Amino acid sequence: MARKKTITKDQILNAAYEVVATEGFSKFTARNIATKMKCSTQPIYLEFKNMDDLKEELFEKIHQYLATEVFPVEHTGNTIVDLALNYIHFANNESKLYRALYLEEYGGGERMQQFSYNYFTNAVKKDPTYADLDDAKINSLHMGTWIVATGIAALMTSGIIHPTDEQIEELMQNSIDQISKQDKPIDIDN
Repeated sequence: MARKKTITKDQILNAAYEVVATEGFSKFTARNIATKMKCSTQPIYLEFKNMDDLKEELFEKIHQYLATEVFPVEHTGNTIVDLALNYIHFANNESKLYRALYLEEYGGGERMQQFSYNYFTNAVKKDPTYADLDDAKINSLHMGTWIVATGIAALMTSGIIHPTDEQIEELMQNSIDQISKQDKPIDIDN
């Protein structure tokens, strides 16, 4: 008679999420996840082919969380300002997870940049204020506001600055206005 599973895939994903959210991707190991769950590593490898498979599903879980719980919150009615505020709030409220996803060498880095870019682009194209902008202008707005929001988030999570939401809104709107006036697109990658 086969033994009944007592540890589910969701429990493993939740434990993996907790490890990353509290300790970062450098601690994303089967042993650390098993320790968090107070079990051996065997259930992990019964549910997932390998750690890369688990990491892939963890990113899907995180992307879903960001796309449904974090980024869509409306504050001002301006899609770009709201996205920046939500990103900064996420960085402050869940600073270890934020660092693990966006700043750590072992984290999401480029993958999170792509996810955030896709989310930004889709949200901005649905906003009537920005609907007529071409892809180059949307890319410029993304790059410029991403840099400003990341700077604010980094300085706030380090305790160096403490702006109010109203001050952040003003900084973001000023950035949007300046980028919108430029004829040449911002392209830092090249």
